[in-house]
Amino acid sequence: MDQKLKQDISIGITIRELRIERHMTQEQVATKLQLLNLDITRSVYSQIENGTYNIRISILAGLAQVFQVDYNCFFRDVHLSIS
Repeated sequence: MDQKLKQDISIGITIRELRIERHMTQEQVATKLQLLNLDITRSVYSQIENGTYNIRISILAGLAQVFQVDYNCFFRDVHLSIS
């Protein structure tokens, strides 16, 4: 059975907001990540923002450099309710 599992937490919206706040295009972000020797295309980056691609830790680390933010910034809008 080929079933896609829903992600438990998506930080794509926050990543998109950070990009827009910095007046960058998806292509510009992908290019900066490539300059950090990270294997990513604009298409994959778009999927990360849309929450349809699980982000790798190396990409998250690269985005922290590109956006010049602390890792906690990526989780600023994550609210967990633990029962």
